Amino acid sequence: MGQMDLTAVFMKVPEGYVAFVEELPGANTQGATLEEARANLEEAVAMVLDANRELSQQSLGGAEVIREHLVLPVA
Repeated sequence: MGQMDLTAVFMKVPEGYVAFVEELPGANTQGATLEEARANLEEAVAMVLDANRELSQQSLGGAEVIREHLVLPVA
């Protein structure tokens, strides 16, 4: 499977760093250090994707659907 490039944004605040992904609403976190914020952001992205997948499956109920990989062109 290929890779999708997303944009992680880290903003310095008095407590450390606030972090979010521009292309993925809801994927945001913070950390006392930049390294901690990066690690927390990876976890936040995984949690958002898992939660969205679960919500999608629940909303589909028993519907017959087609699932396929989405390959995005490189910009």
